[in-house]
Order: sequence, then C-alpha cells, then structure tokens
Amino acid sequence: MCGIVGYVGEKNSPEVLIDGLKKLEYRGYDSAGIAFFEENEINIIKSRGKLQNLINKINENKKIHSTCGIGHTRWATHGEPSHINSHPHGSKTLAIVHNGIIENYLPLKEELLSKGYNFLSQTDSEVLALLLDYYYEKDPIFAVNKMVEKIKGSYALGIIFRDYPEKIFAVKRDSPLIIGKGKGENFIASDIPAILKYTNKYIILEEGEIAEITKECIRIYNRDNQLIEKEILTATWDENAAEKNGFPHFMLKEIYEEGEILRKTISPYYDGNINFKFQNITDENINSIKKIHIIGCGTAMHAGLIGKNIIEKLCKIPVEVHIASEFRYSETVIDKQDLILAISQSGETADTIAALKKAGDYGCRTIAVVNVLGSSITRISDDVIYTFAGPEISVASTKAYLVQIAIMYLLALKISEIKNLISENEIAENISYMLSLEKKINQILNNSDKIKHFAYDFHGYENLFYIGRGLDYSIAAEASLKLKEISYIHSETYAAGELKHGAISLITKDFPVIALATDENLFDKMLSNIKEIKSRGGKVLLITTENIAKEKLSDRKEDIADYIFQIPETKHLFIPFVAIIPLQLFAYYMAVLRGCDVDKPRNLAKSVTVE
Repeated sequence: MCGIVGYVGEKNSPEVLIDGLKKLEYRGYDSAGIAFFEENEINIIKSRGKLQNLINKINENKKIHSTCGIGHTRWATHGEPSHINSHPHGSKTLAIVHNGIIENYLPLKEELLSKGYNFLSQTDSEVLALLLDYYYEKDPIFAVNKMVEKIKGSYALGIIFRDYPEKIFAVKRDSPLIIGKGKGENFIASDIPAILKYTNKYIILEEGEIAEITKECIRIYNRDNQLIEKEILTATWDENAAEKNGFPHFMLKEIYEEGEILRKTISPYYDGNINFKFQNITDENINSIKKIHIIGCGTAMHAGLIGKNIIEKLCKIPVEVHIASEFRYSETVIDKQDLILAISQSGETADTIAALKKAGDYGCRTIAVVNVLGSSITRISDDVIYTFAGPEISVASTKAYLVQIAIMYLLALKISEIKNLISENEIAENISYMLSLEKKINQILNNSDKIKHFAYDFHGYENLFYIGRGLDYSIAAEASLKLKEISYIHSETYAAGELKHGAISLITKDFPVIALATDENLFDKMLSNIKEIKSRGGKVLLITTENIAKEKLSDRKEDIADYIFQIPETKHLFIPFVAIIPLQLFAYYMAVLRGCDVDKPRNLAKSVTVE
C-alpha cells in the first residue's frame, strides 16, 4: 500500500520521482504528490487521482530544476482521497511522505493543537509533520528521534528539511523502506522496482534506524545515534523484468512467464539433491515435526491450501492452513515441535508478519517463503526459501502463486526424504516431471484464444460459482479470487459436494459455474454435481484433462457442459501447476472485456502493509 520515492543527485528530481512512482503504481493509490527543493525552498505539488493528474500539474509549472526531493502515492486510510489529504505534508521547515498508520495520532493531534498548531488535513501523517516541526531545532536526527519516541504504529518516512537542501532523511517501523545506492546519486524507495532504472544496489533499513542521505554519502544511525555499517545488497532483477515488453498488461506478461519462472525457482534448489541451505533448521528438527501450520493472506494462503494437500499426501504430517489475520488473534494450539511456514510474495504483509511473530513466541521453528531478498518476514524467520519470481507488478498475483506452490512441492519432497518416505530416484523423477510442466503450460498459453472465447460468453454475468473436489477445490479458490480481484464479478468457491447443502438454491440460467474436474478418481462424483447444476438451468464451463475428456466424456460432451477446456494430460499430483493457467487467463480476459483496470484494480494494493 502507498509508495515512497526519494532522490538526491545531479538529475532533475521531479523527473526521477515521477519515474519511480510509476514503477510503484502496482502498490495501489488514490492520490500522488512530490516535494522538492527549488532555490533552497521546499515546493510541494500534489493531486488526487491517477499519477497523470500530478504529471499534468507539474507540467503546468515553469521548468523545474531540482536535484533533491521526495514523492508519494497514497492509499487512503485516514481521511478521504483528496488534494488536501494527499502527501507530502509539511510545515514551514520540512516536508514528509509517510506509509503506515499512526495509532496514537489523535492524542498527539490534541497536544499539537494545544501548542498552537493548525491542521489542514484529516490524516495521521500530518501529525507526524507537525510533531517533527515542534521538535526541530536545526538538528534533524534529534527531531526524528524525539518524534519516534512519541508515536505508536507503523511507518516508513521520507523527510526533507528546508535547512538541508541536499539531504533526505528516512526512518521506518513495520513498513518497507530501502536505501538505493548509486554513483553520485542515492535514493529511498518502498520497493526495488522504483530504483532499478538507476541502480540495483540497496540497503535494508532496520527498525529504528535513521538514514541521512546525500548524493555522495549514506549514513545510517542506530537507536543510540551511533553511525553503523550496513550490508549493501544486489537486486538480481533487471529493469526489463519490471517492464511490459510488448504485452498490453503486466498481468498477461506475468502469466506468460510462468513456465520459465517455474524452472528458475526449482533449479537453484536441486543439484541431484533438494538443498534449501537452511542455517537454523536441521534434519533432526524436521524429523520431529508433529504438525505444520501454514500462514498467509489471499493468494499466499491459497498456495498454502495446495501445500496442505501435497505435504499431507507425501509426508503423512497433519497440516493446518491459517488466514494470517485470524491466526494472530486466535487461540490456536501450537506445540514447540510444530513447524510454521509463512508465505508472502512481498515479505512485508503486515498480518503475516504479526502472525509469524506470534508463532515465534511458541518457540517453534519458522520458515519464510518469500520473493524479496531481505524483506521484513525474512528477518524474523529461522530460515528462508526464496521463490525467484522476479518483480511481479500486477496487483493480482499469478506467477508468484505458481512458484509458491512449487516451493510447497519441493519442501514436501524434502521432508518425505528426511522421514525416509521416498527414495532419491523417486525425488529425481518428481523433479524431472515438474520441470517438464513448462511445455504443458506453454501449450495452454498457445491455446489462449479459446479461453478468450469463453470469457466473451461469460463476461456479462455478475455472479458465478467455482466448484471442485480435493486439489481442484484448492485451485478453484485461487481462480475465484483472481476473478473477483480484477473483473469485480462476485464469485464464490464451493467444494462440489457442498452445493446441495444450500448454495444450489442460487443456481438459475443466469448463474454460471466453472467446474474443475481433473481427478479421474473423483470425476464421477463431479459429474453428478455438474448434472445437478445443468438440471436447474445453470451454464457450465468444465475444465478437465485430455484423458478424462477422451475416456469419460466421449460423445456426451454437449449433454454434460456448455463449454469444455481440456488441459494437457498431467499426473494429478502436479495438476495445480497446469490447471491454474486457463483460470488465470479466464479472469484476465473477463476483466479486459469488462473494461477494468487489470493491473491496478480498484481498492487493492500489491503489498498490504497495514492491518
């Protein structure tokens, strides 16, 4: 949620800031603004709505030349989307941009009002600006420290002071912020894509650390105001990975990358043996696992549902999947010998971070499955498994989901090996088969016009069901979420056998159903459920395998479903990798046909960094 960019160097800062904010649009926002030095004074330009509105305002000004500034895209929390509530906020002495939520802003606001300060906005962020102003006595580090002592909540802050026209200051707690290190220029940003055009070198700012940044120097102070050395990390993504490369939307590009990304995720962890290079978790720890708890939100939680199926099947260990926002407040029974898996694309998901911290209180081992090096979740976990998906720009996750489930499979194979439930040869066969799925994925992508045809016939509906059994049900849950996220169609997922326990009352000729039936052992049961839908006038799109279509449907296809899409024959254990592709494409084309903003759906943000 929200995006922060800051720049100090030789380039024209508004141009760099706008370029960075464009790269962060996927985070979700409803207003944008920049603050920059011009003739040693702070100038603020901001606007409600899309970034183009801000660009238009900037272009209305005379030619700007500034070498230092900060920028922000805001996703409203306190106060409606408006020009006044947009960031940056400031005073006569400074300007700030803020991601996060200040929990005690109301008493702080009352205190500042009593000291004669006036507020223009309804935001908690303006409280920070005026609190900083109150403490500022020509010493920015002192003022930031005093402010941090007073506030409660989450924050990532970029700050400029009028007295220091060639410096940016930054501080964070529970919100992502990195420092980009260039040559004769330096940056702050919420996420790596914002700076990739200029540098792939960056520093992770830890809780309570304060950064003082000039074009030539980055100084980091700890909580005791001591200068400290920080590790400089290198992003493995290149700038092109965060571009559309000829595709109309990032989401479609990212779907088309899935086969290649699957291979890139598996390969680093298999060299004849599955090797996760754990630092703190031993084979002995894994052998003693009593239960596995998977925590995540949205798509990551759905990847956990696939993980539950696979781990229980291969490892014979009970697995519970928890919605992170529920787990953190629940009375879940956890044993010290349980294993916690936290799944997050960004590694900054607030609810997952809080749930992981709670899990750590039980003394059990924790493993993070994330895509971003050095993200918050990686730093509070015992060990980390990276997914190597590269930057995922579209808000609706596709390739990150695929590689998250790939890690679930690799982990299941590794645990089953440690528990002597599978041989090295069997592992090699399974890995080889997983790598072969790239061809099957590409085969479906080459047949995408058929999916587009289905979407054309379905895109006018406002309600829809997804049904399946076993693994198909878990896949359907993610498919339904994708449709909701980007097309704004109301859809629900049901285990097919549950339909007749209430939900089938909704089925009419205006209520279509997407039925996943890829398991030969369950197909006859699914067929009965589909017939129940058809007998009530429901329109059915059936997703099944070529083999099932050949052996089970033969000449009865038209009597069973209105539409049938056959995916390449795939061992059922690995069906999630292949079956999700047509469903992601279906959601994409539905959104396009309905005229929706596919990559930036309304009310959503890529990284949910507040509760």
